[in-house]
Amino acid sequence: MNKTTFIFLIIFSLSINSCISTKIFNDLEARYFILKKERIELLESADSLQQTFDTVNSKLQDNNRYLELSRDSIRSGLFEIKSLENSYFLLKDNNENIIQNRIAVNNSLLKKMALKETELQYRSERVDQLERMINKQKIALNELKESLSNALLNFKGKGLKVEQLNGKVYVSMENKLLFKSGSWDVEENGKKALIQLSEVLEVNPEISILIEGHTDNVPFSLKGELESNWDLSTKRATAVVNIILQNNLILPQNLTAAGRSEYLPIALNSSKEGRASNRRIEIILSPSFDDIASLLQAN
Repeated sequence: MNKTTFIFLIIFSLSINSCISTKIFNDLEARYFILKKERIELLESADSLQQTFDTVNSKLQDNNRYLELSRDSIRSGLFEIKSLENSYFLLKDNNENIIQNRIAVNNSLLKKMALKETELQYRSERVDQLERMINKQKIALNELKESLSNALLNFKGKGLKVEQLNGKVYVSMENKLLFKSGSWDVEENGKKALIQLSEVLEVNPEISILIEGHTDNVPFSLKGELESNWDLSTKRATAVVNIILQNNLILPQNLTAAGRSEYLPIALNSSKEGRASNRRIEIILSPSFDDIASLLQAN
């Protein structure tokens, strides 16, 4: 039984029994209305509180759902961070290995480059040395040519020519200066030229001397000891060697005699002048390449 019903019963009981005065009745009635008003206010307050509770409870549920979602998001974020950390450390280890490998490769390349630079420096010095030796030989050949030209000046215009070609000095003597037709005995004028040539060669002991005999293409008619143009060209080259070796300062090992017959002409054999030019002795003077060969082998 609630409070209002209880009061009503009291008032009703008092009315029946007629034991309560009007003043008390009125007080009780006023008190009833006050309590009734308070009840209404309490009910209204309860409704308001219920609404407030419902609102707060709804917000609490929303907050709980948001909190749960936030927790899921945080857990997902933490998992992602952990994965990123693992990836980072894996990449870091791999990168450190790659960097170390790169450093090792670079160091190896640097060593190879240093060796190459040393080798290039060595080769550059060898090339410079080789160039100096070649230039020295060129100068020596020029001096040799000038010396021969000066020594044989009196024979120029008499079938004698001095040239420098391809790193060699060529002294060409037509047969009219040295031999009579079909002979390999050196004439006196030719001997003088060869003796003067030998005096130049005696101060150049490093020079190799190749003496070549050449003929024209006129078929050889057998005479005495001669058998062919090959035979004649060889005998004439050998005769020149013997004259040069009369100079005791000439080293025999530096001389070579060769017969070339008619097969290296310098002019056409169809004319008398051409055939005269082809009948010749060529003295080919070559510098020694031993030092240069040794230098090249050292490389």
